[in-house]
Amino acid sequence: MALQASAFPNGFVAGIHAVGWAFIVPCFWFLDRLIAVCKSTTLEQSQRLEQECYLRPLEVFFGSITFFILFLATAPLAFLGFLLWAPLQACRRPFSYHREIPSLPEKATNKGFELTGKASFVFASANLCLLPDSLARFNNLANTQRRATAIGQCIVQGISRPNIRILVDSPSSCGTLSPSSSILPTVNSPTYGATDQSSQQNPRALSSQGLRQQSDVPWEISPLFPANVDILCLEEVFDKRAARKLTNILKLEFGHILYDIGVYACQPPCRCSSFKFFNSGLFLASRFPVLEAQYHCFPNSRGEDALAAKGLLSVKVLIGKNQKQKRVVGYFNCTHLHAPEGEGEIRCIQLEMVTKWIAEFQAANKQPDEDVVFDVLCGDFNFDNCSPDDRQEQSHSVFEEYKDPCRAGPGKEKPWVTGTLLEQPTLYEEDVNTPENLQRTLESEDLRKRFIAPPVPKADFPLVYPETDQPWIGRRIDYILYRESSISKQCRTEIEEVTFITQLAGLTDHIPVGLKLNVVMDSDSADE
Repeated sequence: MALQASAFPNGFVAGIHAVGWAFIVPCFWFLDRLIAVCKSTTLEQSQRLEQECYLRPLEVFFGSITFFILFLATAPLAFLGFLLWAPLQACRRPFSYHREIPSLPEKATNKGFELTGKASFVFASANLCLLPDSLARFNNLANTQRRATAIGQCIVQGISRPNIRILVDSPSSCGTLSPSSSILPTVNSPTYGATDQSSQQNPRALSSQGLRQQSDVPWEISPLFPANVDILCLEEVFDKRAARKLTNILKLEFGHILYDIGVYACQPPCRCSSFKFFNSGLFLASRFPVLEAQYHCFPNSRGEDALAAKGLLSVKVLIGKNQKQKRVVGYFNCTHLHAPEGEGEIRCIQLEMVTKWIAEFQAANKQPDEDVVFDVLCGDFNFDNCSPDDRQEQSHSVFEEYKDPCRAGPGKEKPWVTGTLLEQPTLYEEDVNTPENLQRTLESEDLRKRFIAPPVPKADFPLVYPETDQPWIGRRIDYILYRESSISKQCRTEIEEVTFITQLAGLTDHIPVGLKLNVVMDSDSADE
């Protein structure tokens, strides 16, 4: 699909859409504040302990009345805006594309790849829960706009740091090897939530580079995003203002950004399909130019998930040229599957669609004069590899096509893996409210039991977890998978690093994940 800055075919249609949306926004905002004033996070509750006990009921009472009256007053204008907005969704492209020349042009491609035939590609994925503020509060998160700014600054701080590595032999020695944070420039922390408790202070620079070598896969639990991330996939960036804030911050490092991905209203038009109030929540930032992009919406969503246009985004990116002057490209796919527990059949059908859509996208965009060096699938799959309730998804054929470096087999994780879904009520407790505290918590099996979501039992069956002589890991629902069968035959892939990232402590209820792949291309067979 053609990549354009605007999601609409021309300025006139975009202008009408902007007018319609401007009519809707006041009513939407008052409704958002009406719900938000009644729903507090645990952090806000703790901060109010020193206030007079009667202040909160008064705030809720008068705030609810005020926002409800304003909501009713602006509802007619919102209805008029809806009549303008909804029909235009039929001609809207499913994403907007921001292109900017990076401040450091040499980062746009893997420097020297065309000469050496070797390159390392770094990918990261994170669920940010950037919903409208009222809805985010049901996940114990608030201040969506400030969180978006803080998250963007954290990501830039992590990926733009020097790539210095320390090899660690002992799992418990990571923290003791950390030097002063003076190696990194000081970043002004935004005012949000637990930042008053120093949760967003600069993490110690080299503690993020303590790679463990006891397993077949080098891995680490890091208080920083991996240095020099090439492609970043974010989920649950539903809020449009938050998406723009992220774009404005991340464009300093990523020259190519796809945002506002998905469809709205009834799609296809004039069908009695479920109405989409929210986009897919997917957000992609790449250092490499995007050659092709395609989005598909899942048609089988149900319940509250059907209100969002969850689906699959597939992109083809240009890496550069090899020694034979053939184009070198990569494929990257990101998704967010059905969320409610106990509905694994829906997720399995969505995984079938994912593999089918990826195959069709690659078949349609494959060129004979190109070499493919990576094929990655990532996102929030909303099932784990330990819950009895997720057994159906754990055995899906997608894991035969794509490799999961954290997985030992269906229902069994590798012993060094950690869960990625945090217990929402505990997000602001001291053990998890800073990057370094969360890092230490994830390294301790006893603490993981308190702060990582436990497995979901199957109805009428007792839960036995963990199995004898196995560590307590918890729910890992955020994945980065890679495939070797679809890349060029002369390419060899090796996992250089798997990362569980704690830098967004207090800003989201997920643990971001990273994967670094080392690709070597045999120049002697480059023409095959």
